[in-house]
Amino acid sequence: MAAATSMKAAVAVACAVVVLATACHGLELGYYKNSCPRVEAIVRDEVKKFIYKDAGVGAGLIRLVFHDCFVQGCDGSVLLDPTPANPKPEKLSPPNFPSLRGFEVIDAAKDAVEKACPGVVSCADIVAFAARDAAYFLSRLRVKINVPGGRLDGRRSVDSDALASLPPPSFNVNQLIGAFASKGLDAEDMVILSGAHTIGRSHCSSFVSDRLAVPSDINTGFANFLRSRCPANPTSANDPTVNQDVVTPNALDNQYYKNILAHKVLFASDATLLTSPATAKIVTDNANIPGWWEDKFAKAFVKMAAIDVKTGYQGEIRRKCRVVN
Repeated sequence: MAAATSMKAAVAVACAVVVLATACHGLELGYYKNSCPRVEAIVRDEVKKFIYKDAGVGAGLIRLVFHDCFVQGCDGSVLLDPTPANPKPEKLSPPNFPSLRGFEVIDAAKDAVEKACPGVVSCADIVAFAARDAAYFLSRLRVKINVPGGRLDGRRSVDSDALASLPPPSFNVNQLIGAFASKGLDAEDMVILSGAHTIGRSHCSSFVSDRLAVPSDINTGFANFLRSRCPANPTSANDPTVNQDVVTPNALDNQYYKNILAHKVLFASDATLLTSPATAKIVTDNANIPGWWEDKFAKAFVKMAAIDVKTGYQGEIRRKCRVVN
């Protein structure tokens, strides 16, 4: 009995040492209500400033959290800059560079949070909060996500991890289901989260070879439109971008699913959602039932933002988001 009591006491001490006791409590809503009560309002204010200047930044923030969480979990590892000791972090991996954006928003939010509550809020939580807020503003306040806090920042960031973990735009439906399943997300989560392709822009190099250079199901008029915007062989010096959703490019809505049904989507990984009866039904429901997708996206986002959260000594709370302590 004494030994058990001693063990409990030791665990309690260990938990107290861990910053914000994340290892003991995990993610929870209102995580910072005592330690930094204004953190979520501070992050939202910063996100709002940037999005009202450029809606594309909001799309970047939503993509940023996906690309963070799918690689080593939701730990802010995608934010780390190259150093002599680590010259090729995640952000320089082909899936992320040069297309990933929103880093300046995270920097601004972190600076504002540090002024209010130094050393308390992780960069990983700021990434999740910022993506949530971007979804809220870009959906015209329709997507309301209750995002818990308590993530710690990771110390590992390697470009090869991103290549191995992020599903490319060429994946078929079975490959996509497998990639999401490896992160604890099911087929419906995959289709729902893919709906984020209703905003943002894509480089021509991401889809020309899969969709325009070979026979595909793409709408003829849409294909001709893309050919008018994209070179036949995009290079690093000549790789324009086009809107992923040409109908409502700056709105986070269900138009993506309508575009799939009309065969007017950029990626093979978008078009492939119609090749399975199960995923095709989800696409059809999201396209036709008002409010259906927004509600499901909020729930899937929370699941995604909890992938492989760091606990205990696996992580830290960085003073600067671009460098480990």
